[in-house]
Amino acid sequence: MIGTTLDDIRSAVEELASEDGSYYLVCARTGDRPVPTGDLRFANRVSARAAATATEQYRAALRRYDPQLPYYDVVACEAGESGADRYPRTAAGAATTAIAHERPGAPPSDAAGAGSPVGGSGDRSALVECCHRVAAAVFEALSAAGHDAVESAVMDAYVDLAETVGDPDELCCCLLESMAAEIDEALSPRQQAAVVADAVERQPAPTPTDRPLTATLQGLQSRGLLSGHARSPWSFDRDDGARSVVVLVDGYALSPRDGQLPVLPVAVELFRRQPDWQPATLDVVALEVGWKLELSLGGDAPPRGLANAPIRPRA
Repeated sequence: MIGTTLDDIRSAVEELASEDGSYYLVCARTGDRPVPTGDLRFANRVSARAAATATEQYRAALRRYDPQLPYYDVVACEAGESGADRYPRTAAGAATTAIAHERPGAPPSDAAGAGSPVGGSGDRSALVECCHRVAAAVFEALSAAGHDAVESAVMDAYVDLAETVGDPDELCCCLLESMAAEIDEALSPRQQAAVVADAVERQPAPTPTDRPLTATLQGLQSRGLLSGHARSPWSFDRDDGARSVVVLVDGYALSPRDGQLPVLPVAVELFRRQPDWQPATLDVVALEVGWKLELSLGGDAPPRGLANAPIRPRA
């Protein structure tokens, strides 16, 4: 299945990486760091070129389930001696400072509109790429755990949606909605938590922070998955060691289905910032505008609501 292919390519890329390398990969048109290389660095030009080739192979594999995945002009750039990256965030500058990498069989760079990212704005491009990054990691986790039936069901549902949904932003959100629904229906809460944990391990580690929840919410907002957020202070239960917090969100990009809200990207991003927070429970309350998320970490309760969270009415 596709997950095995993605896993093999990702492993090859990670073997090429070097913690103190001076080269990294970006899209020459948008400056985005493409999946699966993300924040990885490479020791020399040869390794960077090989990683660029693997990145194109990885994204080609993703297009098996999403033909509208953005094409990137993948180039390798060298960080300057002062620590500043010697990469102008324009296609013209990249031509003189980056190592160009050809994209075999790719459409012309104006296929999405005069060389712009999908949708014509950085925010739209960030949303699409974020959805695909999460989906790819979850696909790999499902395949590695032997959940082939779930993986196939997600792909079948997505193919059906692709025939009727033309907007790439909406389609990538539909992918995560379908994925969350299939995972919630087929897997136990413990299995869901294991898939989320594995998906987190397959993504680059974020910059350490002492405020992981705030960083999670800010990251989701910057990528267009929500338009605003507010949160309460943490509260602690001395009896079972659990801690909880209430988060209010506006403009959430994913839509409710059958009385449940897909929260898979929230769970994945949250545990990517703080992996030792699992297991957790996530409850959702519908507000007149937006949603109230009630997150509880630790304690004796089994994990709940990591893919789809039941929507409770307001008290």
